[in-house]
Amino acid sequence: MRDTAPPVYEAVDLPALDFDPFLHEALREAPVIRVRLPHGTPGECWLATRYDAVRFVTSDPRFSRDIVGRPLPSMNRYLVPLDRAVSFVDPPDHTRVRSVVSSAFNRSGVAALRPRAQTVLDDLIDRMVASGPPADLVRHVTSPFPLHVIGAVLGVPEADRPRLRVWADTVLTRATDEAGVERARQAKEDARALFRRLARERRARPQDDLMSTLAAAVADGRIEEEEMLALAVLTGLNGWHAVRNHTSNMMYVLLTDDSLMSRLRSDPGTVPAAVEELLRWIPHKHGVGQPRVATEDVEVGGVRIRRGEAVYVSYVAANWDESCHPEPDRIDIDRQGRPHLAFGHGPHHCVAPLLARLEAELLLTTLVDRLPDLRLAVDPGEVVWQRDVLIRGPVGLPVTW
Repeated sequence: MRDTAPPVYEAVDLPALDFDPFLHEALREAPVIRVRLPHGTPGECWLATRYDAVRFVTSDPRFSRDIVGRPLPSMNRYLVPLDRAVSFVDPPDHTRVRSVVSSAFNRSGVAALRPRAQTVLDDLIDRMVASGPPADLVRHVTSPFPLHVIGAVLGVPEADRPRLRVWADTVLTRATDEAGVERARQAKEDARALFRRLARERRARPQDDLMSTLAAAVADGRIEEEEMLALAVLTGLNGWHAVRNHTSNMMYVLLTDDSLMSRLRSDPGTVPAAVEELLRWIPHKHGVGQPRVATEDVEVGGVRIRRGEAVYVSYVAANWDESCHPEPDRIDIDRQGRPHLAFGHGPHHCVAPLLARLEAELLLTTLVDRLPDLRLAVDPGEVVWQRDVLIRGPVGLPVTW
């Protein structure tokens, strides 16, 4: 990776949960490296991989996420047009918009969801058990569970919730042609139409849900309608897609690691620690996300990033930085040290990490307790994995008990 020409980074679909070899090499090279992405202009940019460099770039205000309309290097040939999502707004507007949903995802808000989420989960497992083995754990449990949870949080009627799943699969899968771009654009428009209708209904008849909160914020002038729609779509689609894949990946690890599964069965109190370590260890993210642009010259990790240059960060790589996480390739639920960056860092960190943790902890605890003989019904090599998705995950998990 020390050639005069920067290496090309083109994320490819890797087997199962294999770690990206390019990121392995980048971690050894330097905290920040110069790379060339296969699409967009200009092709060259910076990639931060080590823990401290990633934290610095994602928290320093001199790196802006206000990138809409800029010519930038990209990993994707086709980009879904950006809207006014909070992901592409800098503080203070970013803070203003996020503050509207903060109460729904803080400790008290998430704790209030726990009984309802547990009831949903128990019902899904009851149905899977009633259908008998073998069964697809993803179809029966890890996919519908977060769909119903985020649907309840937002106030999406049960009949409309399957549409969130379809839209998320369309928008959060990398388009490979113009037809895919059009499908993603239409999916976003359909999702916006649903949330616009729900907001209109909640203004007339408020309920105890997030759409009522968002509709009231628009009425009060705290946010604009376009900001509300972008936030609702982001929350709804990511609230299913990310958790569906996070928890499916965790269950795949447990079902292929007898010692870890045995540990959780003998000591269920270690589930929260296991969730944190699996969030660190599993390379959930496919490639890298959206870039930041330097608003002035900044030195990071021994290199000078010039004003106007794009910088990407890899949270996946940062979580495997051995200077922070010794033997990063080893799953150790007793691991101590600095927190993982699976939910990001800085102002643009995930809006609902506590909810994602709750769902993962409930799912692992309940499955381990209720189905102590749960195991894969096929060889691990026969598990099929999704392709070209934002968050990696299996298509299904055939299990028996």
